[in-house]
Amino acid sequence: MDLSRAGGRVGGPDVNDDLTRLRSRAALLALVAALAALPAAASTLIVGARVLDGAGAPARQVSVRIDGDRIVAVGRLKSTPADTVVDAHGLTLAPGFIDAHSHHERGGFADRAMPPLLAEGVTTVVIGQDGYGSGPVRDVAAAFQARPASINLASYTGHGDLRDRVLGADYKRTATPDELRRMSALVAEDMAAGSLGLSTGLEYDPGIYSSHEELLALARTAAASGGRYISHLRSEDVKFDAALDELLDIGRQTGMPVQVSHIKLAIVDRWGGARAVLARLDRARAEGIRVTADIYPYEYWQSNLAVLLPERDFNDLKAARFALTKLTTPEGMLIASYAPDPAVVGHTIAQVAAQRGEEPAVTYLALIRQAEAYRVANPGVADVESVIGTAMAPADIADFITWPFTGICSDGFLGSRHPRGVGAFAKVLRYYVREQRLLTLEEAVRKMTSLTAQSLGIADRGLVKPGYFADLVLFDPARIADRSTPEAPQAVAVGVERVWVNGALVLDGGRPTAVYAGRFLKRGVAH
Repeated sequence: MDLSRAGGRVGGPDVNDDLTRLRSRAALLALVAALAALPAAASTLIVGARVLDGAGAPARQVSVRIDGDRIVAVGRLKSTPADTVVDAHGLTLAPGFIDAHSHHERGGFADRAMPPLLAEGVTTVVIGQDGYGSGPVRDVAAAFQARPASINLASYTGHGDLRDRVLGADYKRTATPDELRRMSALVAEDMAAGSLGLSTGLEYDPGIYSSHEELLALARTAAASGGRYISHLRSEDVKFDAALDELLDIGRQTGMPVQVSHIKLAIVDRWGGARAVLARLDRARAEGIRVTADIYPYEYWQSNLAVLLPERDFNDLKAARFALTKLTTPEGMLIASYAPDPAVVGHTIAQVAAQRGEEPAVTYLALIRQAEAYRVANPGVADVESVIGTAMAPADIADFITWPFTGICSDGFLGSRHPRGVGAFAKVLRYYVREQRLLTLEEAVRKMTSLTAQSLGIADRGLVKPGYFADLVLFDPARIADRSTPEAPQAVAVGVERVWVNGALVLDGGRPTAVYAGRFLKRGVAH
């Protein structure tokens, strides 16, 4: 053989190419072997749980696998070497609870672990309620993303906040066309930043002075971006019917979903009327109005002293007497905070009146006037006064809470004297499910999860389903219970074993892990 014609010599170009290929293949095999030797990406497999899907279906004895921040499989699953296996020992696994109406941003998430909320299985809170807000939604989102808590956060745009920013101190009037245009522009900016929609607090300053046309115009701006409308109605007592009509009209004219905040009949003469209200809501839904509600499971509310005087005449003794007879009682008005005279905190209007030797209505008006003067003199003080008022009938609460389109909320915050801030969800599971049997466990969980997510436009949360975010709570249905009362408002719930938020374990063995996995949730966006 003529080697010169075969490449000139042994080891010529053809042979060298073959050697290069062999070396490349050997390197590739070595790389594959090295990768195989590395530990696989960790996932979590939850076994031995009774799984509630959040949609209301009966519990199933299945396993759930979490990979990263998502649920990736639900069913009869085998563990792999990559799995961290959690044995639920027969406890119930459900989607994390969503607080449809919350004020838990108060305090600025000083304790980012939010232990009282995790202790009752809450994984998401929705703020910007009652027309209140913390400024532009983009700023709220940026602040939370820079310093997240252990729970997720979503926000509405507060109508009262818009009025503060545009009308300022001159708010006791309707908005001008120019002011309305400016407020609408702010709504549009917030919607682009991920706001859930528009919230109003129409029994409060400054929202109480707005016209229906103002609300409708702002709601239309929110609706154009797929937003919702949620409202503390203009009246929860004497003018309840007209206030509900206002909300329904916004739903009718805009086509957007509308929600009644903390639905109630807070007037003695209307007690027992919940079913008639629900019949109206059912008729509205049949008409095509997408109306829903949320509720907290207590007979008493917390607000400011002036909320029972819609005319804002703090010298009107007749109106004060009506408020303390028909809307609540002097014994049912417990002062929760009062900066002008902290000594009255924890006392009822009846007790303070007795100490002063006055008629309760006189004392009530005097406390309001003193608080108003203090507010003017100390504009930087946020919590000047608040009161817990007993005003609802248990039978009405039961009827409202069992309506298929009523979600659960707390309307609370940490540090409040009202027990709802740390006990609302656990109380529903203890009282309405376990003790009264007015709700099945499956239905109660649906009201705390998928119903709220759907009503408020929160994407990919509220269900135990592949592809959904892994916000999960593992609890004992036979033991979960609220412990908070007006006398011990910060007593945390019991019965929750573990909580995951975005796939991260944030509560383990009933104790926070100091993992701050919460995210700011934007309207309709999976993230």
